[in-house]
Amino acid sequence: MRYPRIRELREDRDLTQKEMADYLNCSQVSYSYYEIGSRSIPTEVLIQLARYHHTSTDYLLGLTNRREPYPSAPARQE
Repeated sequence: MRYPRIRELREDRDLTQKEMADYLNCSQVSYSYYEIGSRSIPTEVLIQLARYHHTSTDYLLGLTNRREPYPSAPARQE
């Protein structure tokens, strides 16, 4: 699966793959593999990317065209 939106969002901020890889604590090669779809993005990394770009994981995965993040869920009372 390709992830073109993570590339688009990175380029919109004029960031290099190396800068994103440093933020995610991975190598530039690993990050490159995420962008081209040679490697699946781990859930934790997907969440980090969504938070960094202020969007939803659904947007990153191409499941919605709505770029805004979803509202945060209220804290659960137990």
